[in-house]
Amino acid sequence: MKPVVSAFNAWSCTVLSVFAIVILSALAGLYRSNHEEFTGGVDDPEDGKAVSDTIFIAVLVYVVRPTTIKQIGHP
Repeated sequence: MKPVVSAFNAWSCTVLSVFAIVILSALAGLYRSNHEEFTGGVDDPEDGKAVSDTIFIAVLVYVVRPTTIKQIGHP
């Protein structure tokens, strides 16, 4: 079966996903700790823990998606 994308494009997506995991995890940690820069303003969310839970779900999607694709037999 012919690959849909080149190996370079596949690795680029993998690297971007790893960066997304790191950046989103850092943001979620800042919201969970109610960092003043993220939760201290007038228009900022009041419940930092709820925001961090939502961001951690996005991180979970980034982590679980590649492993499930490998388990079902796709490269």
